[in-house]
This record gives sequence, structure tokens and C-alpha cells, in this order.
Amino acid sequence: MNIVRADLENPHHQTSLMQMVEAFSADPFGANGPLPESARVGLIDGLREHPTTLVFLVFESDAPIGMAICFRTFSTFAARPAVNIHDFYVSEKMRGRGVSRALLGTVEAEARALGCCKITLEVLARNERARSVYHAAGFVHASAADSPGGTLFYSRQLGESV
Repeated sequence: MNIVRADLENPHHQTSLMQMVEAFSADPFGANGPLPESARVGLIDGLREHPTTLVFLVFESDAPIGMAICFRTFSTFAARPAVNIHDFYVSEKMRGRGVSRALLGTVEAEARALGCCKITLEVLARNERARSVYHAAGFVHASAADSPGGTLFYSRQLGESV
């Protein structure tokens, strides 16, 4: 297993990332369907143009088996940078083999190197397997110290829905 920070100018990395995103899109815990054509056409350029993009790919030999698409953010309360894992996927045949743990470790190492105060992510409540992986890696349900319950991540679609 080899984990690399993706070079989005590299055609092999581009193809590998698209394979992983398409597999994640088809997964029941992804979009449970094909990646929309507009996303397929614009993804690589969009990621290259976004100033805070961090993409990691996992390879077994030369075949992609996992990915993490992350973005640098900023914590106003800590006044330090943070990393958000926006998409995280390991191919079904490789699950349970430590790939997720290694990929999360690589993301954490990069976040530490960037001086980040935290790593954030979202996960579907019904995705028990992913939640157990994240929990084992030290992630907890985010909540404010004075809050009576955990923080819920909300989103509002603008324009074309996915």
C-alpha cells in the first residue's frame, strides 16, 4: 500500500481520483448512483483551481484503492488552520485491511505539518462502519462544551443539486 498526496497535473493521479470518486458516488453511503456528468467534466479542474485543496490517493501496486479529498479551513475560536475531510473512500474489497487507518494517519500528519488545530468531517449517521473507523482514529461527535447536545452539520443546496 502506498499513500501519496495527489498531483492533479499527473494524468495517472487524475484518472485514479476519478475512479475513486465514481466508485464513492455509486456506493450506498456516497450518492448511491452515478456521478453526474457535470461533476465528471469539472471535478479535476475545480479541485486544481480551489486554493485549499488537499487530495490523497492510496494505491495497491498501481491501482487506486482509496482517497481522501480535503480542504484547509480556519478555526476562528482557535485562530489556527484546520483540515476538513470532505470525501473519504476505500474500495469495498480493501475494507477491513487498515487502509482507512493509514489514510487517516496521513491526513493527520499533513494537518499537523500545516499547524492545524483539528480535523473535521461529516459522516452519515447510518454508516456504522465508517463511524467506528473514525471513532477508533480518535474522532468524536463534535459538540460545543456548553451545548446540551452534539453539533449537527447542515447544508443548503444552491443551484444544481447532487
